[in-house]
Amino acid sequence: MLEPSPKSPAPARRWLWQGRVQQAFWNVGSALSLLLNIILLVMVLVLARQLFAIKQVVGGQLIGGLYENFVRMDQAVIETTVSVDDTIPVQFTLPVKQKTAVTLTGDVFIQDVTVTLKTGGLYIQNARADITLPKGTVLPIALSMDIPVDATIPVQLSIPVSIPLQQTQLHAPFVGLQQVVAPYHTIFQQLPNSWSEALQTAP
Repeated sequence: MLEPSPKSPAPARRWLWQGRVQQAFWNVGSALSLLLNIILLVMVLVLARQLFAIKQVVGGQLIGGLYENFVRMDQAVIETTVSVDDTIPVQFTLPVKQKTAVTLTGDVFIQDVTVTLKTGGLYIQNARADITLPKGTVLPIALSMDIPVDATIPVQLSIPVSIPLQQTQLHAPFVGLQQVVAPYHTIFQQLPNSWSEALQTAP
């Protein structure tokens, strides 16, 4: 009676293992390498479709936006109105030395003064007398005095202010930021925006 022959191993199993260890490692490595290449090719195709979208986002919006805003910030001007509403104390001594004339607002009685009187045929010299200066008499006087001043002065002002940032200490940092971003901005500007443009510019 004939015994049934054993079943032959599966083709995949025979391909992986043929009784030689070195050949088995080579077959497994080749299969893994092929699988990895297929995965990388799929990833490259997916990234290639999104390459120019990424370029637009990174180069146009991120790098380009940063560069343009740094330029605008350096060219900006701060314009505002500063309101001042305060009271300033004033304390000082005011010296007054001046010749002027005063007018009497009423009759002034002066007692026991030396007078010289000439009227008609009457002449009196250096006589003692009491006199009355009538209202409206103008007297020349010389003022010489120190006047203390102690007061408060209310101050209410609206001061327009215009400050170009290029004339402040912020100019150097803004220029430095522009110089940091400028090379990347230039590189992204020179990249093509589509595959057709890339193929046209290719040597």
